[in-house]
Amino acid sequence: MTTAGGNETSGAGQAAGPLAGPANWQLDPSSSTVTFSHKSIWGLVTVRGEFSDLSGSAEILPDGSARGRLEIAAGSLDTKHAKRDKHLRSADFFDADKHPQIIVDITTATRRDGENVAASGTLTVAGQTKPLALTAAITEATDQSVTLTADTQIDRADFGMSWNQLGMVKGLAQVNVVARFVKPAAA
Repeated sequence: MTTAGGNETSGAGQAAGPLAGPANWQLDPSSSTVTFSHKSIWGLVTVRGEFSDLSGSAEILPDGSARGRLEIAAGSLDTKHAKRDKHLRSADFFDADKHPQIIVDITTATRRDGENVAASGTLTVAGQTKPLALTAAITEATDQSVTLTADTQIDRADFGMSWNQLGMVKGLAQVNVVARFVKPAAA
Protein backbone atom coordinates (compact mmCIF):
# COMPACT_ATOMS: atom_id res chain seq x y z
CA MET A 1 0.00 0.00 0.00
CA THR A 2 2.95 2.19 0.45
CA THR A 3 6.60 1.85 -0.35
CA ALA A 4 9.48 1.23 1.96
CA GLY A 5 13.26 1.28 2.24
CA GLY A 6 15.67 0.74 -0.61
CA ASN A 7 17.43 -2.18 -2.22
CA GLU A 8 20.58 -1.75 -0.14
CA THR A 9 21.47 0.15 2.95
CA SER A 10 24.53 2.23 3.52
CA GLY A 11 25.92 4.22 6.40
CA ALA A 12 23.31 5.00 9.05
CA GLY A 13 20.49 2.92 7.54
CA GLN A 14 20.06 5.28 4.58
CA ALA A 15 18.35 3.53 1.65
CA ALA A 16 20.10 3.41 -1.71
CA GLY A 17 18.82 2.77 -5.24
CA PRO A 18 15.42 3.63 -6.70
CA LEU A 19 13.75 3.58 -3.27
CA ALA A 20 16.11 6.09 -1.67
CA GLY A 21 14.53 8.87 0.32
CA PRO A 22 13.44 11.47 0.59
CA ALA A 23 11.07 11.02 -2.32
CA ASN A 24 7.39 11.61 -3.05
CA TRP A 25 5.21 9.32 -5.15
CA GLN A 26 1.64 9.46 -6.51
CA LEU A 27 -0.65 6.49 -7.01
CA ASP A 28 -1.15 5.51 -10.65
CA PRO A 29 -4.86 4.58 -10.52
CA SER A 30 -4.87 3.11 -14.03
CA SER A 31 -2.30 0.50 -12.94
CA SER A 32 -3.62 -0.09 -9.41
CA THR A 33 -6.46 -2.31 -8.17
CA VAL A 34 -8.35 -3.03 -4.98
CA THR A 35 -10.36 -6.24 -5.18
CA PHE A 36 -12.23 -8.30 -2.62
CA SER A 37 -13.91 -11.67 -2.28
CA HIS A 38 -16.28 -12.88 0.39
CA LYS A 39 -18.21 -16.09 0.97
CA SER A 40 -21.97 -15.64 0.84
CA ILE A 41 -25.09 -17.81 0.85
CA TRP A 42 -23.80 -19.95 3.73
CA GLY A 43 -20.37 -20.29 2.15
CA LEU A 44 -21.66 -21.75 -1.11
CA VAL A 45 -20.97 -18.70 -3.32
CA THR A 46 -17.97 -16.40 -3.45
CA VAL A 47 -18.84 -12.80 -4.24
CA ARG A 48 -16.00 -10.96 -5.98
CA GLY A 49 -15.75 -7.24 -6.53
CA GLU A 50 -13.48 -4.34 -7.33
CA PHE A 51 -13.26 -0.69 -6.38
CA SER A 52 -12.57 1.36 -9.51
CA ASP A 53 -11.95 4.86 -8.09
CA LEU A 54 -8.58 5.05 -6.30
CA SER A 55 -6.14 7.81 -5.39
CA GLY A 56 -3.18 8.07 -3.09
CA SER A 57 0.35 9.12 -2.37
CA ALA A 58 3.45 7.84 -0.62
CA GLU A 59 6.59 9.37 0.80
CA ILE A 60 9.93 7.72 1.37
CA LEU A 61 11.64 9.36 4.32
CA PRO A 62 15.38 10.08 4.56
CA ASP A 63 15.92 6.97 6.73
CA GLY A 64 14.35 4.71 4.07
CA SER A 65 11.10 4.13 5.93
CA ALA A 66 7.87 5.29 4.30
CA ARG A 67 4.32 6.39 4.86
CA GLY A 68 1.36 6.76 2.56
CA ARG A 69 -2.34 7.08 2.01
CA LEU A 70 -4.76 5.23 -0.24
CA GLU A 71 -8.25 6.63 -0.81
CA ILE A 72 -10.88 4.30 -2.22
CA ALA A 73 -14.27 5.62 -3.32
CA ALA A 74 -16.76 3.36 -1.52
CA GLY A 75 -19.40 4.00 -4.17
CA SER A 76 -17.12 2.71 -6.92
CA LEU A 77 -17.47 -0.92 -5.87
CA ASP A 78 -18.59 -3.27 -8.61
CA THR A 79 -19.55 -6.94 -8.18
CA LYS A 80 -21.17 -7.18 -11.64
CA HIS A 81 -24.62 -7.33 -10.01
CA ALA A 82 -26.40 -3.94 -9.83
CA LYS A 83 -28.92 -4.84 -7.10
CA ARG A 84 -26.23 -6.32 -4.87
CA ASP A 85 -23.94 -3.32 -5.49
CA LYS A 86 -26.74 -0.93 -4.46
CA HIS A 87 -27.21 -2.92 -1.24
CA LEU A 88 -23.44 -2.98 -0.53
CA ARG A 89 -23.33 0.83 -0.94
CA SER A 90 -26.24 1.23 1.52
CA ALA A 91 -26.13 1.82 5.28
CA ASP A 92 -26.20 -1.98 5.79
CA PHE A 93 -22.62 -2.15 4.53
CA PHE A 94 -20.33 0.66 3.26
CA ASP A 95 -22.84 3.52 3.79
CA ALA A 96 -21.23 5.24 0.79
CA ASP A 97 -23.54 8.29 0.90
CA LYS A 98 -22.42 9.24 4.44
CA HIS A 99 -18.89 7.84 4.18
CA PRO A 100 -17.78 8.15 0.55
CA GLN A 101 -14.13 7.25 1.17
CA ILE A 102 -12.42 4.15 2.48
CA ILE A 103 -9.07 5.39 3.80
CA VAL A 104 -5.90 3.40 4.30
CA ASP A 105 -3.39 5.51 6.24
CA ILE A 106 0.00 3.83 6.46
CA THR A 107 1.97 5.65 9.15
CA THR A 108 5.00 3.35 9.15
CA ALA A 109 6.37 1.07 6.45
CA THR A 110 9.79 -0.52 6.69
CA ARG A 111 11.66 -3.07 4.63
CA ARG A 112 11.61 -6.34 6.54
CA ASP A 113 13.40 -8.94 4.44
CA GLY A 114 14.00 -9.33 0.75
CA GLU A 115 11.15 -7.59 -1.00
CA ASN A 116 8.74 -7.58 1.96
CA VAL A 117 7.52 -4.44 3.66
CA ALA A 118 5.95 -4.39 7.13
CA ALA A 119 3.26 -1.70 7.13
CA SER A 120 1.09 -0.40 9.94
CA GLY A 121 -1.47 2.35 10.26
CA THR A 122 -5.24 2.57 10.18
CA LEU A 123 -8.14 1.53 7.99
CA THR A 124 -11.30 3.65 7.94
CA VAL A 125 -14.45 2.04 6.53
CA ALA A 126 -18.02 3.31 6.94
CA GLY A 127 -16.80 6.00 9.33
CA GLN A 128 -15.06 3.60 11.71
CA THR A 129 -11.27 3.53 12.07
CA LYS A 130 -9.34 0.47 13.20
CA PRO A 131 -5.63 -0.41 13.40
CA LEU A 132 -4.15 -2.10 10.34
CA ALA A 133 -0.98 -4.16 10.06
CA LEU A 134 0.01 -6.05 6.95
CA THR A 135 2.91 -7.22 4.85
CA ALA A 136 3.27 -5.94 1.30
CA ALA A 137 5.59 -7.24 -1.40
CA ILE A 138 7.59 -4.95 -3.67
CA THR A 139 7.03 -6.36 -7.16
CA GLU A 140 8.60 -3.47 -9.10
CA ALA A 141 11.11 -0.80 -8.11
CA THR A 142 12.58 1.56 -10.69
CA ASP A 143 13.57 5.22 -10.61
CA GLN A 144 10.11 6.13 -11.95
CA SER A 145 7.71 3.58 -10.45
CA VAL A 146 7.17 1.28 -7.50
CA THR A 147 4.54 -1.44 -7.34
CA LEU A 148 3.43 -3.16 -4.15
CA THR A 149 0.97 -5.97 -3.60
CA ALA A 150 -0.76 -6.87 -0.38
CA ASP A 151 -3.33 -9.47 0.62
CA THR A 152 -5.19 -9.24 3.89
CA GLN A 153 -8.37 -10.40 5.54
CA ILE A 154 -10.87 -7.94 6.96
CA ASP A 155 -13.73 -8.67 9.32
CA ARG A 156 -16.62 -6.49 8.14
CA ALA A 157 -18.20 -6.66 11.62
CA ASP A 158 -15.21 -4.65 12.95
CA PHE A 159 -16.56 -1.75 10.88
CA GLY A 160 -20.20 -2.06 11.91
CA MET A 161 -21.27 -4.09 8.88
CA SER A 162 -23.40 -6.58 10.75
CA TRP A 163 -26.22 -7.15 8.25
CA ASN A 164 -26.58 -10.90 7.86
CA GLN A 165 -30.02 -12.08 6.74
CA LEU A 166 -30.55 -15.69 7.82
CA GLY A 167 -26.82 -16.07 8.50
CA MET A 168 -25.99 -15.90 4.77
CA VAL A 169 -22.80 -13.83 5.10
CA LYS A 170 -20.07 -15.30 7.29
CA GLY A 171 -16.36 -15.12 7.72
CA LEU A 172 -13.69 -12.70 6.64
CA ALA A 173 -13.42 -10.76 3.40
CA GLN A 174 -10.23 -11.34 1.42
CA VAL A 175 -8.80 -8.05 0.10
CA ASN A 176 -6.07 -7.77 -2.54
CA VAL A 177 -4.31 -4.48 -3.33
CA VAL A 178 -1.97 -3.76 -6.20
CA ALA A 179 -0.66 -0.22 -5.73
CA ARG A 180 1.59 1.28 -8.38
CA PHE A 181 3.20 4.57 -7.44
CA VAL A 182 4.97 6.89 -9.89
CA LYS A 183 7.06 10.01 -9.51
CA PRO A 184 4.85 13.10 -9.79
CA ALA A 185 5.20 15.13 -12.98
CA ALA A 186 7.38 18.22 -12.56
CA ALA A 187 5.35 21.40 -12.24
